[in-house]
Amino acid sequence: MLTYIGFLCDSCFIRLGGIPVGVVAVETRTVELSIPADPANLDSEAKIIQQAGQVWFPDSAFKTYQAIKDFNREGLPLMVFANWRGFSGGMKDMYDQVLKFGAYIVDGLRECCQPVLVYIPPQAELRGGSWVVIDSSINPRHMEMYADRESRGSVLEPEGTVEIKFRRKDLVKTMRRVDPVYIHLAERLGTPELSTAERKELENKLKEREEFLIPIYHQVAVQFADLHDTPGRMQEKGVISDILDWKTSRTFFYWRLRRLLLEDLVKKKIHNANPELTDGQIQAMLRRWFVEVEGTVKAYVWDNNKDLAEWLEKQLTEEDGVHSVIEENIKCISRDYVLKQIRSLVQANPEVAMDSIIHMTQHISPTQRAEVIRILSTMDSPST
Repeated sequence: MLTYIGFLCDSCFIRLGGIPVGVVAVETRTVELSIPADPANLDSEAKIIQQAGQVWFPDSAFKTYQAIKDFNREGLPLMVFANWRGFSGGMKDMYDQVLKFGAYIVDGLRECCQPVLVYIPPQAELRGGSWVVIDSSINPRHMEMYADRESRGSVLEPEGTVEIKFRRKDLVKTMRRVDPVYIHLAERLGTPELSTAERKELENKLKEREEFLIPIYHQVAVQFADLHDTPGRMQEKGVISDILDWKTSRTFFYWRLRRLLLEDLVKKKIHNANPELTDGQIQAMLRRWFVEVEGTVKAYVWDNNKDLAEWLEKQLTEEDGVHSVIEENIKCISRDYVLKQIRSLVQANPEVAMDSIIHMTQHISPTQRAEVIRILSTMDSPST
């Protein structure tokens, strides 16, 4: 009975270079939704509803949310091939709670703990409310958005932008400014010594010129608005991370995903060592450690996903004779965090300081105890 639900959303499991990944894609063709008659209601009839492609309907939006939740529950990274023009806006869809299911998608992405890569393929577009629910700002810690050179993306389509920003009156103003024939007719029409017949004739010619130029100027305006939806403009506004080519996108996503997974593993270790560190601080630490190991000459390699993924994998692999800078630094972070906690506890409860010292001296070696005695004896001397 549920086989007809969510035809406009496709979800599956794939392997990207051996890495298991969950995928959410979109159906671009029009599909038929068959609703059977209710046997308990004699007045009900079977219905066949046409659903346009590239649109989120209530059933497909809920299916998208279910797929995102399932992938996150299984700990799989998510790949979204974005090619939606928006949500369905009919009265029936509103009654079927399309807004609620759209909000579910936002909740699912916000709760994702694995990398989420959103990709707008060639000749695809991302518009309207569909852009809103999969924007990378929903989960900046794990979400990234990329676009192909031949893709388009914006809240409004070019036709809608022109209808709002460049209406007919604006087109007429442009004609008066740039079209020589229109300018000449307008100047002649402004002559005061014209007769009524001549004025009427010029007005008709001016109107004919307007009707002739309106489709041309409208098409130019649409093309101009479309230039604001290109990937270059999206990257300039900071809504996508990078512009990709379809031929090399598979290789890019493999190394990018591999790097992100290794980075997440390191970040979890650092966060376990010191939960007070933010994601930005941890990212800055990783970059600093990389520069310290490789040198400032190779600092540019940080932006190379393949080289950095191999470096992280080498650092995390335990081999005899290999000195892992990351593991050593994580031990130092853990040690500093524990010392900070001890200091704060002693400062907040000075009455337990003596008992704490006695307890700690019972768990150190005789050499360390002698060193503690020496430090304590020198603290009361005048020289100190």
